[in-house]
Formats: sequence, C-alpha cells, structure tokens
Amino acid sequence: MKKYLELSKVSKSYGSSVIVDSFDAALAPGEFVSVIGHSGCGKSTVLSMIAGLTQQTSGVIILAGREVQGPGPDRGVVFQAPCLLDWLSAVENVRLGVDQVMPKEPRARRQAIALEYLELVGLGQAANKRPAELSLGMRQRVGLARAFALSPRMLLLDEPFGMLDSLTRFELQEVLVKLWTEDQKTALMVTHDVDEALFLSDRIIMMTSGPAATIGEILEVPFERPRRRAALIESPEYDALRERMLAFLEGQAHPRTTEAA
Repeated sequence: MKKYLELSKVSKSYGSSVIVDSFDAALAPGEFVSVIGHSGCGKSTVLSMIAGLTQQTSGVIILAGREVQGPGPDRGVVFQAPCLLDWLSAVENVRLGVDQVMPKEPRARRQAIALEYLELVGLGQAANKRPAELSLGMRQRVGLARAFALSPRMLLLDEPFGMLDSLTRFELQEVLVKLWTEDQKTALMVTHDVDEALFLSDRIIMMTSGPAATIGEILEVPFERPRRRAALIESPEYDALRERMLAFLEGQAHPRTTEAA
C-alpha cells in the first residue's frame, strides 16, 4: 500500500499517565479511515497529534513524505463544535481560512471560493447570516465548508456530527460524502457511531480502552462506492460487520485488570 499518512510507534503521555501507546497505522492516498472506541480511549488525542495541535511523546508522524512538526494548512480540521466567530457571517468565517492560505489571490477570488463551498454544503442562501442565526447543523455545515475551502492535503474530523440529532447527522454525512467525492482527500475521522463509521469508511481502526490505549483491530469495509444507506443496512454483510464492531467495543467496556505474576 502506498502510504500518504504514517504513524510509527506514536505514544502520548501526561506525566506518568500513558494515554496512547505505540499507535501504528498508515493511510493510503484518498482513503477514508475512521477511528472508533470508547470515550477516553485517546482517539481524539491521535487526531490532535496528526493535526499538529498536540505533540506526541514518542514516535513519528509522516504526512506526504514530511514529518509533522505542528499545525498547518495542509490539514483541514472539523471539530465536534463548529468553532465559528460569532461576529462574522457564514461566508466571512469560511473566507477567514481562505484568506490565510491564499493571501496572494485577489479578494474577489477568495470570496468566490468561500461562496462556492457554502453552496456545496447547501448554505448559499445563508451566506450573510451570523452563527447566532443558524441552527447547530447549519453551523457545522459552515465548518465543513471552511475545511474543504482550504484545499488541504488531508481532512481530519473529530466527531463532527456527535452533537446533532439523528436526522441532521444523516443529512450531514451525505454532505460530507458529496464533498469528499469531489477530490477524495485522504480523511481520518474520529467517531463513536458504529453505523456512521461503516457508511463512510474504507477501513475502521478500533481502539482498546485506556490506560495506554492502542489499536485493537482494523476492520476492512468492503462496500463499493457510491453507497446507498438503505441498501447498505439491508446487506447481511453489513450486519456481520456491525456485530463484529459491537462485540469488540463490548469487550473493551470493562475495566482492564492486572493479573498477579
């Protein structure tokens, strides 16, 4: 497999507390991979280290042939909370990032890019509204538009739909698929939702519970794209994969015990 992102023996500790231990994984160009596990297992910490927002304690992270040394515009990040600036309109929030990564482009061009991505997420008519005038789902659409408008090499999503109701979450999953299909950026998504992971991913990394969480199992998702949710759910193979994931997570739900030597 050609590697676009590679994590080699990546660990993160705070003092004597080991959060993530010897995390080894690789993503191919254009691959969509999800990381799933119980709360507190360190999956968001892994994403934060790839984003360059958190420094790993040991190990190496290589992205597109270069070691990750900090945050940069080559990685677009979408958080669980939209993180918009309240005093800016939707288009201004998107353009804020575009202005930073494309400072030499004419202002009209940067504005056009921001508007284009708002149109793609279905918010063209709300471009001049401020976050307080938008629903939570609409604000998260702005967050998606902002991430994709930067034309990053890689997309990092930290439970982007975790705060939304089921209907809005399904709608935004479809929006994400639409945006991702345009150029198939390499994507890593943290989620706690088994069905979301199966619908969106090419592979699913299942993490053990902490302390010292690591990769427990990697699941290949064999369904061809484009995917139709209704057909997917009716597939016997979908049920088998879902049960396998749930069984793994159930096995991690109980605290680890240390046996006497």
